[in-house]
Amino acid sequence: MLEIQELLQLVFDRAASDLHLKAGQPPIIRVAGKLIKSTLNPLSKDEVQRLIFSIITTEQRKSLEQNYELDCSFGLDGIGRFRVNVYKDRGSYAAALRVVATRIPSLDELGLPPICKEITQKPRGLILITGATGQGKSTTLASMIDWINENRSEHILTIEDPIEFIHQNKRSILSQRELGQDTKSFANALKAALREDPDVILVGEMRDLDTIHLALTAAETGHLVFGTVHTSSAAQSIDRVIDVFPPDQQQQIRIMLSNGLVAIVSQTLLPRLQESAGGNPVTKGRILAAEILLNTPAIANLIRESKTPQIYSTMQMGGALGMQTLEASLAGLVKNGLISMSEAMAKTTRPEDLERLFSPGPKTQATPNRNYGGRF
Repeated sequence: MLEIQELLQLVFDRAASDLHLKAGQPPIIRVAGKLIKSTLNPLSKDEVQRLIFSIITTEQRKSLEQNYELDCSFGLDGIGRFRVNVYKDRGSYAAALRVVATRIPSLDELGLPPICKEITQKPRGLILITGATGQGKSTTLASMIDWINENRSEHILTIEDPIEFIHQNKRSILSQRELGQDTKSFANALKAALREDPDVILVGEMRDLDTIHLALTAAETGHLVFGTVHTSSAAQSIDRVIDVFPPDQQQQIRIMLSNGLVAIVSQTLLPRLQESAGGNPVTKGRILAAEILLNTPAIANLIRESKTPQIYSTMQMGGALGMQTLEASLAGLVKNGLISMSEAMAKTTRPEDLERLFSPGPKTQATPNRNYGGRF
């Protein structure tokens, strides 16, 4: 009988990032961003349910049976930690399990630009890490929090769904709260947070009006707030935050965001090229392309005046300050032989701007190499 430990060991042996369990399919893993079906037999509906129920508690099972979906995390001694989402698929249970690194990688190991260390030194404000699902946002957040933990004496409060990385107290003290176990909602936890003497607050996901408004308020009132938004660019993230609010409140939110925003880091992971023994490039792991927006006076003015379409050109001219567009990051990776041109073109929404960075003539910003290590 197939046991969950065998499947999770397979994930680590293949350096995979995810495991999918679905009735009628063999176990499926994701390696370097691509789904691969295992050679095991297809799973029956009962087998999938048995495997899922073996890794969740009785209380979590009751919640799943009531709500038809569940977010949780768990660890297995000798194997590692995993983030789990269980859901129903045509009446059968299914699950997606993601590997969570047991050791938090440093910002340098992730290959994030030096400006990411600088922004974590800010005493207050809002820092957004954005990108689609599976682009390493949680790992970047954990790395930034760990850097603060090692270098500053602060009370760091995290609100997560679920808790992925377990932080140890270093120079700072950490309080980690999990949705469903330690708090009923992000908004409730944020309201309480302001009475818990935090210096740094991490909001796992800014997904609703109350949570976003409270995060902006906390950033304005002297806290350094980290959050995630599921958007593909820095400018789009600003619009997403503002559009959550009713039209009659949006100008007030623009002002709050223009005053409180520190930076937006928008992440995209791509298959990394590596030279094989035969001298031909092959893909191995994934590498990060990062778009960096810093809230300069010019950016703040564009946010206040609802001119987000002009933010991109301002970022193009802000390379000396540490800003860079996604296209500049992609171009740097292509020029260094770390990704293919076809992959870069597939990820950009501005192919003309990307092509222009390869043409002769002066460039408006630097295109440094970014290397994102680890499993995602």
